[in-house]
Amino acid sequence: MGSNMVRRLLRAGDGCVVFDRSREHIKELARENAIAAADLGDVMNKLKTPRALWLMISAAVVDGIIAKLMDFLDPGDILIDVGNLYYVDDIRRAKELALKRINDVDVGTSGGVWGLDRGYCMMIGGDSGVVNSLDPTFRRLAPGKGNIPRTPSENTGKNCSGASSDSSAAPRRCISAVWQNACLAKSVKHSVLRGHRI
Repeated sequence: MGSNMVRRLLRAGDGCVVFDRSREHIKELARENAIAAADLGDVMNKLKTPRALWLMISAAVVDGIIAKLMDFLDPGDILIDVGNLYYVDDIRRAKELALKRINDVDVGTSGGVWGLDRGYCMMIGGDSGVVNSLDPTFRRLAPGKGNIPRTPSENTGKNCSGASSDSSAAPRRCISAVWQNACLAKSVKHSVLRGHRI
């Protein structure tokens, strides 16, 4: 899934620095204009600050990888974890990272092999300012509205697009599953680390 997420971002004009435990995956994505990295230090050197690192790794190794990354991270950097972890672990991790002024964004993601063309569904959690700064990238990865009716908000009578049949309804309060990245077109601000084990 990580390789296709990179491809979707590349098609949208984003730059991606990629690292994987499989050299073949790195070479394949480099042929498609991703920027190959030899190791974690190389990833960090090739990213512009503040850096956003997209972690596509199994839940069992997340803490170990983050411990290794701490040697390279600076205050203001962002770790985006897509591992569909147990929420209690992510809350703990976010608090630990916040003490070092590293931003944590949790993005439960689904889409599989079809996500390249159809987009990825994302459930995003993190500081709203950080999440808003990531909005352009999340929008490029997301499937878009399509022709499916919006889900109504249970508190307001409005749907998540803002439409309401009742003009007296309270202001809408919807949570978007679309997140965005401060990644300007054709600039490298994020990285995808897929299947990496140290």
